[in-house]
Amino acid sequence: MRRFVIALALFSFTITSQASAIPPKSFTFIGSGYGHGVGLSQYGAKGQALEGKSATEILNYYFPDAQVTPVLDSRTISVNVAHQVLSLSLAIPAEDFFTIQGEGLIETPLAPDTNLNFAILNNLISGANASAKSWIIKWSNPTSVVTLNYGTTNFLVSHGYIKLRAVKAIGLGYRIEATNLLRLHDEYLYGIAEVPSSWPTAALQSQVIASRTYALMRMNSIKKACDCHVYNSKYDQAFVGFSKEGEARYGQLWKAAVDATAVDADNGLAITIDGAPISVFFSSSTGGATQRAVDVWGTDIPHLVSVPDPWSIDPAINKNYASWTKKVSQKAMAKAFGLPDVERYEIVSRTATNSALFITGYSSAGVSKTLPVATLKIAVKLPSSWFDLPIN
Repeated sequence: MRRFVIALALFSFTITSQASAIPPKSFTFIGSGYGHGVGLSQYGAKGQALEGKSATEILNYYFPDAQVTPVLDSRTISVNVAHQVLSLSLAIPAEDFFTIQGEGLIETPLAPDTNLNFAILNNLISGANASAKSWIIKWSNPTSVVTLNYGTTNFLVSHGYIKLRAVKAIGLGYRIEATNLLRLHDEYLYGIAEVPSSWPTAALQSQVIASRTYALMRMNSIKKACDCHVYNSKYDQAFVGFSKEGEARYGQLWKAAVDATAVDADNGLAITIDGAPISVFFSSSTGGATQRAVDVWGTDIPHLVSVPDPWSIDPAINKNYASWTKKVSQKAMAKAFGLPDVERYEIVSRTATNSALFITGYSSAGVSKTLPVATLKIAVKLPSSWFDLPIN
């Protein structure tokens, strides 16, 4: 793979260096992998699981300086499930009884089969014939599924309870932040949707352990912007609530994987060093080897080392991103570099894993600008930083 990339890079340089000064209409990038590539490779875990490796063996491979050990994980985690919304509603199922309480108000029971509507009113949230800075909605039946509706989103919640708070957003004014508070040990993990539930058991369990570890490291403080420990999106890790465990056919496999990583009622397996959970990261796949944190974010985290990851570039395992092609318009390229146009690019430095590190763009007038790969990758939506020089 590396010889292929280097050879193609030399070939691409020949084309672009001999091109005319007329900017191409588009550029085509050829690469492999998806995501930042630091820590656990999810497709690598799938590949190793298919080879018979256990979850512990998989995690020991990607985090060779750490161990998989039991940790206390019975605390309540606050997960943001609706961010900066003006209004939302809750659909309460007919078979359950709920209570609602606004800040400074008396807790009130609700009849079954009720819809609750909330909206921002100045710096308060109006709902249930009253207004309050925050609201808490609880239900008594642990098998109930509550639907949280906002915009075009219908988010299913089963475990824990819902909290709404009015939070001032910069440049927007007050907005509603909705959080689901639930036990990290199992209830939160039941809703994690980082990998398909149809994957091999060991791959699922390795993701559960990594996700538990990730959450533990982010539960030391509440983020004011979301009134939460973690977001339910790519800003932290994907959490889809009941939709994960409620998947037809495969949902119970994910739930079983979560339960299998529990040591007892209050402790679960996590990735640790000297008994303390580590700062853990994971992404879909790599270009053949995982990245060091210092190469991606500029910060050296000693336990996040680079290891070979051949499963990520095996098309039989990683069908969509073992290799990929991305066509990007001239307009998008020029905007990314802040140049009037882009005539060609050069990858001016690479990491030890052969991923791009810094890229220089040249305009038809000879003006150049150099960007870190993360800036370009985000601007033009490249799947990863393992790519070759663009070909027009």
